[in-house]
Amino acid sequence: MKRLLPLVLLGSLALVLVSGAHAVVLEGVGHANIHNGDLEAARAEARKAAIRDLSLQYEARVSTHDTMENGVITESRMDLASSARARNVRIIDEYQSGNLLRVIVRGDISESRSQCGAGVAGRLKKRVAVTGFPMLYPDQARVGRIDDAGEILPQQLQQRLVAQGGLQVFGATTSRMFTDLLNAPTVQQSDNRLSNVLELAREMGVQFVVTAVIRDLGVADPSAWGTSVLDRIQRGIGLVDQRRRFAADLIIFDGFSGAPVYRQRFATAADWNAGPGSSAGFGSAGFQKTAYGQSVNGVIGEMAAAVTEALACQPFITRIARVDGHGVTLESGATAGLRPGDELKLYRSTRYLEAPEDSPELQDSGVAVTLDKVQPHFSRGTIPQLGGIINIQRDDIAIIW
Repeated sequence: MKRLLPLVLLGSLALVLVSGAHAVVLEGVGHANIHNGDLEAARAEARKAAIRDLSLQYEARVSTHDTMENGVITESRMDLASSARARNVRIIDEYQSGNLLRVIVRGDISESRSQCGAGVAGRLKKRVAVTGFPMLYPDQARVGRIDDAGEILPQQLQQRLVAQGGLQVFGATTSRMFTDLLNAPTVQQSDNRLSNVLELAREMGVQFVVTAVIRDLGVADPSAWGTSVLDRIQRGIGLVDQRRRFAADLIIFDGFSGAPVYRQRFATAADWNAGPGSSAGFGSAGFQKTAYGQSVNGVIGEMAAAVTEALACQPFITRIARVDGHGVTLESGATAGLRPGDELKLYRSTRYLEAPEDSPELQDSGVAVTLDKVQPHFSRGTIPQLGGIINIQRDDIAIIW
């Protein structure tokens, strides 16, 4: 009987087409088939394919996997991947031929920085609160009656973050972080804090606060949305500019210091092709069917990816709930991914009498707590010295990298 000795040869070939730390503007092409006349579904699928094309243009890696038996290749497989990320993606051209749809998108492409999280903190779920996204110009939402965007958009972002599974996400979409939207988040309060981030973070027990300001929901030509017969005819035959803009500044704050750790503007534009009365809210079915709704939906996905990526390199931080002799109780537990045996370094949270409202200064105690009991929402461990001797107490913090 002939004996077969399978041999797997792994070869990798790196093809770097465009590389660099800075973003570049590229165009990508995507195709999709139109099934049962559903143009919007085909447009969304073609947009995804075009974004993949953008990423692969920036930096593509090809891996070949060959399987040999008795010196003969019996299987050959090639995998193509990219570590690039795309932002501010917008459709600039669309062409339909029969049931085939082709779209061309343009976007800012840069190298993905999600190379963090290899340490223990990488498996832990940081606690994040998503607040409401106030609109800078609420009157812009009258067209299409999408004045609920400030609450629905963050709710959709929250759902995306939950689906990704890497964070513990809490909703606070009725809360507003800023009073001066035009200058947010640069305007400071009298106590030198940018907003009421610290209060919200403490109340909800979160490490980060995600918020945004919706800068633009305006239509390109307000006169194109008249109610006369002539206006409707002009819209129907494409004689008016029906594009609508979207722009939002996404900001992530550290909940312990109130300092912003990430800020990025996300923007897009697409046709607002909603029929009269067909859209009744930012998250309505009529809104989602528009080209504009599909484009904004893609931007929300980009926002979710950006939040996850921005927090991947951050350490895991939790507050100390109680100190009793050699015992320390933390405000995080198994739901965050903590396990018995984990070690977290303890830091004293110090405030000064001359500036009691300033963010606390953290001082390394030189001591780590080793967890021995982990419950869903809290955990308990021991420290080698008495807590009173090293001055560790409630509201100090524990950090793991």
